[in-house]
Order: sequence, then C-alpha cells, then structure tokens
Amino acid sequence: MGITADIATDWHAALAALAWQVDLGVGDVVLDAPLNRYELAEPVKPPLPEAERPVAVAPPPKATTSTAAIAAAETAAGSARTLDDLREALALYEHCELKRGARNLVFADGNPKARVLILGEAPGREEDLEGRPFVGRAGQLLDRMFAAIGLSRQSPDPGKALYITNVMPWRPPQNRDPSQDEIAMMRPFVQRHIALVDPDVVVVVGNTPLQAALNITGILRQRGRWAQAFGKPVLPMTHPAYLLRNPAAKREAWADLLSLQAKLRG
Repeated sequence: MGITADIATDWHAALAALAWQVDLGVGDVVLDAPLNRYELAEPVKPPLPEAERPVAVAPPPKATTSTAAIAAAETAAGSARTLDDLREALALYEHCELKRGARNLVFADGNPKARVLILGEAPGREEDLEGRPFVGRAGQLLDRMFAAIGLSRQSPDPGKALYITNVMPWRPPQNRDPSQDEIAMMRPFVQRHIALVDPDVVVVVGNTPLQAALNITGILRQRGRWAQAFGKPVLPMTHPAYLLRNPAAKREAWADLLSLQAKLRG
C-alpha cells in the first residue's frame, strides 16, 4: 500500500516538474546516453574534380510555406459567417506552429456588439491557461484604463462595452514576439474577425497589432495618431505591459484615451 502511494506521488511530482519546464520554454529532452551531434555518420569523401561535378539544376519554383499558409488562412477566414465559425476555423488551422505548444486557443472576450474593439498582441501565460485575452496584470491595467472613460468588457450596453481579441490566438514560447510570417498568416483571421464584429473604432495596443493593421512598427512613435485600417478608424496605443514597466508613459496613454472618448462622442 505504501509502495503504491509513493509511486503515485512520484508520478504527480514528475508531471508537475515537466509542466514547469514547459512553461520555461524547454524544448529538448536529455537522452539516457550522450549524443555527439558533430559525429559524422560517414567519412567525408574528397571533392570531385570540377570537370566531373554534376551540373546543379534549379528546382521549379514553388510556393513558400508562408504563402501556402496565408492562402489557407484566407480561405478558412473567408468561409466564416459567424464568430463561432471563425473560432472553429482557427481551431482547425494547422499551419501555425504556435498552436502545438499552446494549451488553449485564446479567441476573444467582451461584448461582440461593442463600438470599440481592442486588438492586442498575443496571449501570455495567464491567458493561455484561462483561454481569454488580457486576464493577467496587463489585462487588469487595461480594464482600469478603459473604465476611466466609461468602457468595460462586462457591459451589456454596446455604447459602453469593449470587445477584446489578439492578433495571435496562441501563446508564443517564452512570450517572444510573433514573427512576420506568423503575423501574416493570422491577418486574414483578424480582418474577418473585425468585419464580423463591425465596431466603430479599433484600438491597436502594441507593435504586433500595429504591424497587422498598418504594416508598420514603432508604437511609441505612432501612438495617438489616428489612422485607417480594415475599413475602420484605428487608434494605436502602447501596450499595458509597457505601461507597467514605464509608469511615466501613463500620461500619454491617458491622452490617447481622451482622444478615443472624443472620437466616440463625435
């Protein structure tokens, strides 16, 4: 009886240790025996004389992985007629490697009839665990920021509500920035998402949504400057995570919130 309990305890402890290492971004498993990755399987043969070398023939051009992935995303997103359809299309999409390391698909939160749609970057650890965007410290700050101008993701009133989603629905390992290819393959889903919600205004927070919307980076230069994307007025703002690290920037964020408030009233 004691031996069985010890085995169960050891098994659960090992599982918890493995989950902790995955959260840290560990991707390789140590083998039982050492592996020399520099060891050659076959001896190196001396190079052939130039006259005897085979002529290299270029392979026919083919679509790159990113091009094929974007085409598949456009087809999948274009076929979605409702938000539930779009969520299912994302769940079935197999071209983004981030999906394989994520616990949950993080789709959206808030009122889908809201006048304001917030487009963020990607889920973090808390969002990946819970399956909702902006639920960690940055999300709590975001809620307080928009509550200051009377907007909330919990409000049933579209005029006082928020709808929140991200460019990337899956958490990047170690919270790294999404690559350009990853942003490009998610853009058709973002575009369709915004079209289905049909907000009056889109607020992009951070460089990733800025690149997805306007194909530029430099959020600190672009913040507060109204632009047009996805057929909607777009307001770039700094990410709440940046504000947590740089509290002095909250003054500029408040000016951006007042600008949004004026836009909605206008």
